Amino acid sequence: MTGKTKNKILIALSAVGPGLFLIGYNIGTGSVTTMARAGAQYGLTLLWAIALSCIFTYILMVAYGQVTLVSKKTALMNIKTEFKFGKPLALYIMAALIIGELLAVVGIMGIVSDLVQEGIRLTSDGIVFSKAWITIILISLLFLMFWFGRYKAFEKILTLFVIIMAFCFIVVFIMVSPDLMELAAGLVPSIPDEPGSMGLIAAMVGSTCSAAVFIMRSTVVSEKGWNIDNLKDEKRDSFVSASMMFLISGLIMAVAAGTLHLLGLKVDSTLDLISLFEPIGGKFASFLLILGIVGAGLSTVFPIVLIAPWLISDYTGKPRDIHSPMYRILIIAGLLIAFFSVFLDRSPTILMVFSMAFQAAILPAVAIPIFMLINRSNFMKEHIASTRMNIGLVAVIIFSLVTTYFAIMGFL
Repeated sequence: MTGKTKNKILIALSAVGPGLFLIGYNIGTGSVTTMARAGAQYGLTLLWAIALSCIFTYILMVAYGQVTLVSKKTALMNIKTEFKFGKPLALYIMAALIIGELLAVVGIMGIVSDLVQEGIRLTSDGIVFSKAWITIILISLLFLMFWFGRYKAFEKILTLFVIIMAFCFIVVFIMVSPDLMELAAGLVPSIPDEPGSMGLIAAMVGSTCSAAVFIMRSTVVSEKGWNIDNLKDEKRDSFVSASMMFLISGLIMAVAAGTLHLLGLKVDSTLDLISLFEPIGGKFASFLLILGIVGAGLSTVFPIVLIAPWLISDYTGKPRDIHSPMYRILIIAGLLIAFFSVFLDRSPTILMVFSMAFQAAILPAVAIPIFMLINRSNFMKEHIASTRMNIGLVAVIIFSLVTTYFAIMGFL
């Protein structure tokens, strides 16, 4: 690789850094399980839910990024200071996101530990390592990365995880080669008339069009040091991020639809996906799936553990210093909570699905305030929302209310 080519690649990665960070956050083990379950149970008939979620994700990412660039303040600070009841709303959003993500991190570490254990078994002729020790080693490595790392280092690590994850799923997709006509047919909206289908759709939406992503969006854009001159970069970055989310989520669903659905097999956990897929794709394909899903899980842990300190800094307006005592205490607390995955009696997937559906249920509290902010002429000046943006945001609000209903029905 020539020096000039290398520089071009580095410049391209730099331009989409915040988007890659959010892909790493959004596409995790829960997303894999949800998309695989949907593909195995319903084929590609729910592909439309992923497509709509990613379109609306793009709209909200652009909106939150644009407001951050204009105001030079992060999301919670804007909500707190610009609305009459902004403080309780910001506190509600912060508390809901932190609780949801702490539940998710327990589920993620449980799933990742299960998969690492299975990967070792596949590559070592049946040797089984203790899940507790695997969890301790993973948490210790993450702790060292957080203790000695900086934001830019995390961004590079997450970029690597996202590339590994995407590569693995693309290879497995090519091996499976699902019907392209079925892919196209899946873009036509339909809801299966079966118990649990609404809850599954809500979880799918929550795993892509996640409320936390948009609050975090303003933080990662701010960390990037962008200003209003980077508005085009911000929109391009949002497009890359949403497109990659659709590609990876669609690949996971298509792999499950092209194999498990045809054989009438169902997925209740991520480990089920591996064990069911091994007779179909062989050990190599199973190992690739494990590698991709573990990459997805670890890339999700980084932003999740940062959520609590980042949101507190966002709400209080204090600098985001990863080496400050508050950050280190909260990061250690988050990683210790992740260790509780060892004591789970049930599948960690249950926590993941609940967490994702919960994200869908709080989406209106994130979509409505940004619609109001971006339309304030005295606040946004010449960067007020266009007619096309407003149409998109109204559609997002309607979509968020529908998916909240789906989530409530799913819980019931």
